[in-house]
Amino acid sequence: MPRPISDAWFHRVKSATRDLVQACGGVVRSGELAHVSKTEVSRWQTATDEAIIPLPAVLVLEADCRLPLVTTVMADLGGRRLSEPGPEAGAAAVLGPYSSMMRSASELLASTASALADGKFTGAELEIMDRNAGQLERDAATLRLGIAAAKGGPALKVVGDA
Repeated sequence: MPRPISDAWFHRVKSATRDLVQACGGVVRSGELAHVSKTEVSRWQTATDEAIIPLPAVLVLEADCRLPLVTTVMADLGGRRLSEPGPEAGAAAVLGPYSSMMRSASELLASTASALADGKFTGAELEIMDRNAGQLERDAATLRLGIAAAKGGPALKVVGDA
């Protein structure tokens, strides 16, 4: 079966996995954290084995060592990069994004109410509603990042062209 990613990306994921396993204390400890055998962990990091570390294991191991090693490679694979959170903290990290999200929600409600006024939706009205809903989703995601930053947790951002 062909790989869903190129050989270069496959080896980058394997390399990041090796670094992650090492940062977590080796195959035995990583296996304990991820609830898999040390043999399975070894397969994830061996370049000649087709097994790739599963996402739940990535999340558990990266949380343990507090290093986004595999996540960084996955972001890069998608044409994105991770960046550290900005200097915003506490209320500032929440209030601005919350305000933007409420503005977007209001615009979605207004465009939907306007479209419903005559009891039918036109293509243009649906397009406006879709754009407003998309903006609301983006603003909600930004708010969630701000909340995570305000809680003091890791709040890495994914940045790049869509």
